[in-house]
Amino acid sequence: MTDRAFDPTSLTLDDLRSLRAELQHEDDAISYVRRLAQARLDFVRAEMRHRADGTKHDITDEIPNILGSHLTGGPARPPRPVDDFSTHPLALQLEALCDDACSTDLPSMTQEELASYAGRLHDFEQERSHERHYLFTRIDALSAELVRRYRDGEANVDGLLVD
Repeated sequence: MTDRAFDPTSLTLDDLRSLRAELQHEDDAISYVRRLAQARLDFVRAEMRHRADGTKHDITDEIPNILGSHLTGGPARPPRPVDDFSTHPLALQLEALCDDACSTDLPSMTQEELASYAGRLHDFEQERSHERHYLFTRIDALSAELVRRYRDGEANVDGLLVD
């Protein structure tokens, strides 16, 4: 469905709810992968920072902070079931990007390799951000149409209790 054809007013109530749930699920997957990419990028930047500072210790001291800020932090959202997105195509794409960069041993990478890897991770994360923005626009339009239907009496609020 193109944006031009995206018209929430033309959907049935069930289709509105279904499409919104589908898009929210896709956002959950993209959000998960985006947080993984951000964490990996923070590890690369930490390695680069340690090199620039001339410190020789590894970045293991930063692991709890980096993982905590990306994988458990963030703004609260309404609770939804949590799925395992580790086999989602975007997660596999991120994994391939990391494998291609040989990212399991950051200290052995040259400065140029680290910079290239950081750039690729940044671009990947930015693409996910743009995808999420697109999804939010559609989810917001669907939610607004649902609210309008309930407000205008076109949909029965009692039907929410059945869901």
